Amino acid sequence: MASALWVKTIEGHRIHRQATVACSREDPRDALLEACHALDLPEPIWLDKNQREWEEFGMTRFLPDAFFEAVPFQRLEIEYIDPDAPKKKSRDYRNSFD
Repeated sequence: MASALWVKTIEGHRIHRQATVACSREDPRDALLEACHALDLPEPIWLDKNQREWEEFGMTRFLPDAFFEAVPFQRLEIEYIDPDAPKKKSRDYRNSFD
C-alpha cells in the first residue's frame, strides 16, 4: 500500500463521507483537490494554520468557514497515512497483555 491522504467529513462526531487518495507528505494539496472532486465537495482555503498542523502532525481540519460555498458538514479532516511508519504502542496500562 502506498502513502495516502484520508479525507473525511464529520457531522455530529461521526464520519459522514470519506475518501482516500494517493498523496505525498510534502504537498497534500493536489490529493486534497482530487478527494474533494471525488466527494463532490468544494476545495477548502489552505491557510498558514493548516500548513503548520500538516507539517507538525500530518493532519489538519477545515471548518465550514474555510469554504466559499455552504457545506453540509461540521468539519472536513485530512490525515496522512504512511503504511511504512512504525506502529505506536499505547501507554495505557489497560492495553498491556503481560
